[in-house]
Amino acid sequence: MRYVASDRVAATGAAPAMAIKILIAGGFGVGKTTMVGSISEIRPLHTEELLSERGVGVDDVSGVEAKTTTTVALDFGRITVREGLWLYLFGTPGQDRFWFMWDELALGALGAVVIADTRRLQDCFPAVDYFEQRGLPFVVAVNCFDGARRHDPLKIRRALGLDGVAPILMCDVRDRNSVRDVLTTLVTYAVGGSFR
Repeated sequence: MRYVASDRVAATGAAPAMAIKILIAGGFGVGKTTMVGSISEIRPLHTEELLSERGVGVDDVSGVEAKTTTTVALDFGRITVREGLWLYLFGTPGQDRFWFMWDELALGALGAVVIADTRRLQDCFPAVDYFEQRGLPFVVAVNCFDGARRHDPLKIRRALGLDGVAPILMCDVRDRNSVRDVLTTLVTYAVGGSFR
């Protein structure tokens, strides 16, 4: 039995098509949806819902009081690296009550970006723990919010209890080039095998 895709690759010498799955994780309101939206070449899929009174006392909105929506399932975006090679970005929900979805989203992922907000650094601990426990390579992207104090990456590494392996980068998730640099670092790091 012959397969068209295999025959086409053999005839043209082109590499087979490949999609690389990347997770974008972090705490509530840290910028995951914004990161996916700022770099995706397609209109991103967002599962945003309005925050309601049901979340009062459940969702910690301290530091993000102006936030009016939340991701309830995932965000999805795509980037074409070259013909036949795509990055698929999956933004995870940030609240504890939606973490049951992370196992499904993490299946087949090459690695993850953990977005951190230094004003609420503790909010990214669960994501760091999750990826460390599963041996999934990740980078920490510190979202440099307007007006937020800047910290040395070494101090952030110590505060997160990282062993010195996972890269820590400063970024602006609203800026396409900044996001591109974070994703490039993650893919290079994950493929290079420098993780545990």
